[in-house]
Amino acid sequence: MEQYRILFLGDIVGKPGRDAVLQELPLLKQELQPTFLIVNGENSAAGVGITPKIADELFKAGVDCITLGNHAFNKREIIPYLEQNSKIIRPINYPDSTPGKGLCYLQHKGIELAVINIGGRVFMDGFDDPFAEFDRLDKQIQTPHRFFDFHAEATSEKVAFGFHADGRATAVVGTHTHIQTADEKILPGGTAYITDVGMCGPFPSVIGMDHRIILQKFRTSMPTRFEVADQPGVICGVVVDVKVSDGQAVRIERIQR
Repeated sequence: MEQYRILFLGDIVGKPGRDAVLQELPLLKQELQPTFLIVNGENSAAGVGITPKIADELFKAGVDCITLGNHAFNKREIIPYLEQNSKIIRPINYPDSTPGKGLCYLQHKGIELAVINIGGRVFMDGFDDPFAEFDRLDKQIQTPHRFFDFHAEATSEKVAFGFHADGRATAVVGTHTHIQTADEKILPGGTAYITDVGMCGPFPSVIGMDHRIILQKFRTSMPTRFEVADQPGVICGVVVDVKVSDGQAVRIERIQR
């Protein structure tokens, strides 16, 4: 059975996350031999958003596609870049007038992989119905090789979306909460699923932020400016092995470095 491999790395948070990814990528590529390499970069610029310079660094390091999320537009200079570069995508269920695209196609030796970024609505604002959007895409996308970064807060919404997509997607991987979950599985219809991939960011921290600042916020309820923790970066991601013939996943494995 001929297979190929997707390596996906979770939300890159600040300079510690960027440094960890750029340092480790050559080793990860050598060890895992991914056919496609995708990363979520929506927190890579000081914890919120992404800049053209950072995106260029990631592409130069061998990343095939960058997905984003609810912080896609925090750095305003990225907006023209999103219009010019088809390999960096924001959630597809933003309104049609929103800059950028939510879908890109990657090609390798006859395999066409559709990569889709999509946002959840529970505890998050600005996104249209992700379930209806998935059904629309299911009719539109011709290739059976379909990788979804579902950027959402609520675990229940992510799990439900996984079942909704089962048999119609190669993989549904959750991002946004920055905490890697231990529920990776192949769903009955052949879709690889995990509730959250985790982050590439500083450890120890509170989801990438300085824990002392977060503690102050919780203990006082006073407005606080969050800052990325000045700690070494940890890398979290998943490897998904896929059948070339039909786009069904045969294996998903968490990685943490």
